[in-house]
Amino acid sequence: MIGCYGKKGTGLNSKHNTCLISKFVTQCTSTFLFQCKNRPHLRGEYNVYSTFQSHEPEFDYLKSLEIEEKINKIRWLPQQNSAHFLLSTNDKTIKLWKIGERDKRAEGYNLKDEDGRLRDPFRITSLRVPVLMPMDLMVEASPRRVFANAHTYHINSISVNSDHQTYLSADDLRINLWHLEITDRSFNIVDIKPANMEELTEVITAAECHPNQCNVFVYSSSKGTIRLCDMRTAALCDRHTKFFEEPEDPSSRSFFSEIISSISDVKFSHSGRYMMTRDYLSVKVWDLNMENRPVETYQVHEYLRSKLCSLYENDCIFDKFECCWNGSDSAIMTGSYNNFFRMFDRNTRKDITLEASRESSKPRATLKPRKVSTGGKRKKDEISVDSLDFNKKILHTAWHPKENVIAVAATNNLYIFQDKIN
Repeated sequence: MIGCYGKKGTGLNSKHNTCLISKFVTQCTSTFLFQCKNRPHLRGEYNVYSTFQSHEPEFDYLKSLEIEEKINKIRWLPQQNSAHFLLSTNDKTIKLWKIGERDKRAEGYNLKDEDGRLRDPFRITSLRVPVLMPMDLMVEASPRRVFANAHTYHINSISVNSDHQTYLSADDLRINLWHLEITDRSFNIVDIKPANMEELTEVITAAECHPNQCNVFVYSSSKGTIRLCDMRTAALCDRHTKFFEEPEDPSSRSFFSEIISSISDVKFSHSGRYMMTRDYLSVKVWDLNMENRPVETYQVHEYLRSKLCSLYENDCIFDKFECCWNGSDSAIMTGSYNNFFRMFDRNTRKDITLEASRESSKPRATLKPRKVSTGGKRKKDEISVDSLDFNKKILHTAWHPKENVIAVAATNNLYIFQDKIN
């Protein structure tokens, strides 16, 4: 997954513009941080800032279950000082990391030589005061806390709350509330596990904290529903405050209806007025004050509706696509197959399909719009729906919170694009 971090005026610190953190779509075991180049004519170009191992493979001996080291989610914490903090999680364990810089080292120790060897105490005849000397910049990633043993099922979401002190973690059946300073216990605020597992009809697919109200959060389900909860009403939020669901058209119901209606991602707008959900074929924008239907619906790849049978056979129909807002909430972005990603302008209702590929990602190259042909004849610049490569998919996208800079993860490549500079 990829996540953008930005702060008005500064990014990493006063010297740097912004920072992107990424974990590639494949089952990668490391976390990569990218740093924007600090030159105006290279705006939008990034260097690798740091790489560190976030999780190690584990084995649950009680359940004879191997826990992979792959990272499911990464979330930045709001910056409080010169260091940066982020949460990362695999299927079972959440970790808090501190990312800091060090460009000075102490020299002139009393008990050690410059090479680190201990000095003979009998030869120490004077007291030395260590001094700080400049050194090559080092970026250090150190684990500060480990939040473990709280989820029976695989963690699919983490979301930092607006109070900057707590965060949510969600698995298939439960949502837990954590305090960033407490690692040995959490509060279970949602539990949809039935007494008899044979009665289970839906699972939790994503959870997100409201950007402004620390008591409000939403979670989505595999049935295509969204529940908004208020933690002030009860300690256990099994009874939702609002319930968002679009009525299904009975004439279009099929064997795949429930699968493609499952929500893979939910995101609040920066203003907190709207939320966006992504299902298999579309992106929907909901007004928090209107529960019965979305206010906007954008078809991402409607041409795949005729291919659902083959997509079911190759398991692509279970792919979980993410979605994201731009900084002003005026546009949204999500991924598709063949390394395509879609962008929708909410004001003009215009949309564009672009492709992330090595051929089109040369520096200063302009991306050309792509179109998919569903009929027999197709134009020169169009690609047939039968020619789409379903092994190439963009599941993870991110949009810079202040600038028109986007990042998309395609298989094991991360692509960063920016708007055209006049």
